Amino acid sequence: MKMPRLFRTTPFRLTVLILALFASAASAFLAYIYIATAGEATRRTDRDIRREMTSLIGVYDRAGPDAVNQALIERASSEKPFLYLLLTKDGRRISGSIEQSPVENFTGQPAWASFQVTDINAQGRAVKHPARGLQERLKGGEVLFVGADAGEDEAYLASIVGALQAAGFLVLVLGLGVGVLVSRNVSRSMVSLIDVVERVRNGETGVRAHVRGARDEFDELAQGVNDMLDRLERSMAGHRHAGDAIAHDLRSPLTRLRARLEAAYIDVEAGKGNAEEALAQALEDTDGVLKTFGAVLSIARLQAAGQAPNPVIFDPAELAADISELYEPSCEDKGLEYAAEITAGLTVRGNREFLAQALANLLDNAVKYTPAGGAIMLRVRRRSSGEVEFSVTDTGPGVPDEDRERVIQRFVRLENSRKEAGAGLGLSLVAAVAEAHGGRLELSEGPGKVGEMGPGLRVAFILPRA
Repeated sequence: MKMPRLFRTTPFRLTVLILALFASAASAFLAYIYIATAGEATRRTDRDIRREMTSLIGVYDRAGPDAVNQALIERASSEKPFLYLLLTKDGRRISGSIEQSPVENFTGQPAWASFQVTDINAQGRAVKHPARGLQERLKGGEVLFVGADAGEDEAYLASIVGALQAAGFLVLVLGLGVGVLVSRNVSRSMVSLIDVVERVRNGETGVRAHVRGARDEFDELAQGVNDMLDRLERSMAGHRHAGDAIAHDLRSPLTRLRARLEAAYIDVEAGKGNAEEALAQALEDTDGVLKTFGAVLSIARLQAAGQAPNPVIFDPAELAADISELYEPSCEDKGLEYAAEITAGLTVRGNREFLAQALANLLDNAVKYTPAGGAIMLRVRRRSSGEVEFSVTDTGPGVPDEDRERVIQRFVRLENSRKEAGAGLGLSLVAAVAEAHGGRLELSEGPGKVGEMGPGLRVAFILPRA
């Protein structure tokens, strides 16, 4: 028979385990208290008996057997009566509150004995009590026995044990009840999360875990699951969009490639046309396709590694100067004003190849989308926070505020940029490089709109100080 779910939860099992450990510890503690209390009660009774025996022996030494006999009669009626017995040399009873000695095989040496005495209670019933006593031989040969009823001590011990047992039982019951309540609460929280996981497993990626607002570990787990599902949903949407974008952006170059190859084939068959030119254009289109897939692989590589591979500490001024020198002729050919402000003596920790590619992508985008007569500015500087900033500012059409987060996603191209060659991977790669280096990418408006120019775009990727 399968146990109810509540009793199979980990919190309930832990509660039972803790209660079992507590019960074991409580039992050991109870046994210790009983042994210690019983021992102290026995020692106290023995001290009282020895004190009474010493007192009676003193009476005997001063006044003889008759004085002891008189003392036994008087003391038998005291508030805490002892049990007395005075015997002759040959063992005949002289006086006392008990009929015979409980000491067997008495040799004359002081001897202790534990025995039971019978008493009549208020209901007229005979009740037996435990007792303990000491027997000694007096100087004249008589035998004196002094004992004490230990029933009160036993009752006291029994009341202590009963109280401890009741308290332990109450604690166990309360602990078990609290364990059930805690387990039920935890089970409800976990069942909710398990239900979310099961529904996601069945394809419902839009479902989310309930955050109760208690700010405990279950809320943290629920929030973590929700964040994970959000990223999963965005990733799946990105993959779907990537497939559509790849199909859209690669269809044209692949179609042109096939058309040129087909035209070259026909021209070669007909003995006319310029087959070499068609092949050269086909190679250029092929390079564009390979460049797109190369960018995709670079982004995947960075995101899979989680950090830049083979990082080194270096001054980015030399790298920025090389990239600047590479793109300055392109700006001049297009009629763009180009300037660079590069601060030397900075230090960054990263992969030179990826950082160079990211900076080249920013300049390539600026040259591509800035119309003739515009301007481009490259800056490499240290921020007041100590971070190192690489930024490219242009006077092109810019990116609207509502599209700035979307434009850095893979294969996302705005409608006004589709007339330009590209696959929508430039800013995605820059963002991946910045993230892999522990930095970030920032997009903001450029210098503003001036005439037909602007408002421009300023793209900066910021790296932490090495």
